Amino acid sequence: MTGRNGGLGRAGDEPARTPQAVPEAALGVPDPADALLSRPGFLVRRLHQIHSAMFAEECAAYGVTPVQYSLMTLLEHAPGIDQGRAAAGLSLDRFTTADVVKRLETAGLLRTERGRDRRAKSLFLSRQGSRLLDEMQASAQRAHDRLVEGLPPRQREQFVRNLRRLVDLHGAAGDAAPRIR
Repeated sequence: MTGRNGGLGRAGDEPARTPQAVPEAALGVPDPADALLSRPGFLVRRLHQIHSAMFAEECAAYGVTPVQYSLMTLLEHAPGIDQGRAAAGLSLDRFTTADVVKRLETAGLLRTERGRDRRAKSLFLSRQGSRLLDEMQASAQRAHDRLVEGLPPRQREQFVRNLRRLVDLHGAAGDAAPRIR
């Protein structure tokens, strides 16, 4: 005979219950991620992944990456900066910066000019790039806000101050390009 739940058993029997999984922590089994979750480097990398995903979600309609957005923002505040100084300002190597510049220039979002030193390129947002940056501001800000929304406002400010302090303190360590062995 089948019970009310369509399973085997006597009519009126309680439905069969699936045993609930007992969390491993309750069994004394350590979570393997705990070792990583106490490491600042892992947490910073993970938070960067999370923010990149949030930025991509909020800014998908614009087709601009976080690094491209950063360069566009830099050019809004420092029009005419040369490509080398832009690379330093973004903490990027010259090759990555050249690629980002090429992509934005191809998309019509920035323009370059050669200065007196024919080797140096000065970078400027195009009108189209400036308009796009203005349109993106609210979406990009939502991504930034979402990242810290779990913190009270004062802790958000302190979090950013602490990040800046650590970047200022250790920034030179990240300036050298990694060696390929």
